Amino acid sequence: MQESTSAISFIVYVGMAMVVSAIIGAILAGIKNRDISYWTAWGFLFPPSLLVLALLPKHKGPRPRRPTLAEEERRLDDF
Repeated sequence: MQESTSAISFIVYVGMAMVVSAIIGAILAGIKNRDISYWTAWGFLFPPSLLVLALLPKHKGPRPRRPTLAEEERRLDDF
């Protein structure tokens, strides 16, 4: 019974680390003027990616944004 408890606690700790990493990634991306949703996802899936974000310089100009689905579809229709 002790082994299953340690496995469950490991899963919980990893999950908590992923959520905290996603939150930190969103905050750091906002500070660095980067795409927040992109860095939140990478911070959640791969927490060490926050080191890359921390080393990137602050983006000058408007924050990059992903095109909407309608814009992507319109671009594919033109192609």
